Amino acid sequence: MASMTSVAPVEYKNSPTSAPPATSRQAAMAEVALRVLLFVASLTAVVLMVTSKQTELIPFPPVGLVSNTSRFTDTPAFVYFVAALSTAGLYSIITTLLSISALSRPGYTKILALYIVAMDVVMLAIVAAALGTAAGVAYVGIQGNSHTRWTKICNIYDTFCQQAAGAIIVSSFAATLLILLILHSVFTMYRKIPKY
Repeated sequence: MASMTSVAPVEYKNSPTSAPPATSRQAAMAEVALRVLLFVASLTAVVLMVTSKQTELIPFPPVGLVSNTSRFTDTPAFVYFVAALSTAGLYSIITTLLSISALSRPGYTKILALYIVAMDVVMLAIVAAALGTAAGVAYVGIQGNSHTRWTKICNIYDTFCQQAAGAIIVSSFAATLLILLILHSVFTMYRKIPKY
């Protein structure tokens, strides 16, 4: 009879239970870059909206021409927009610092990463709500609403409307960055799940 030899089990050295350190470092650097871009986009949107101000002479029949100034504080939706994007900017600074600390200490807790993803989702909801309200008001400013007899104002306050539109466009970029951050964080967590 032939002798039976035992065969040692095969070890899979190339199948780690977590992401390799180089990949984790690259993921953390990508997260830092996205968060810095979020700060820049939020700050740009806030500055554009806050500096949108225009004074025009408006014909007022009994009196004649009346000087009228349009600014972002005249519309509650624009005030909410500034508050929401300011919050997103502050949030991006805090989470950027947390991401940088994760670069220096790669073993940061999983619960912190989970909290950051959850707060990213909350921040996306806040920014998306601000974007929607500001865009709705801007649309009425551009087109007017014949059913409610709201006249358009962007034919008079063109500079004001252009700056508000620029802020809305930049805030949509900020919302897109938040979506990318959420997807990036979820994918990073997925890669850390042990594979059997």
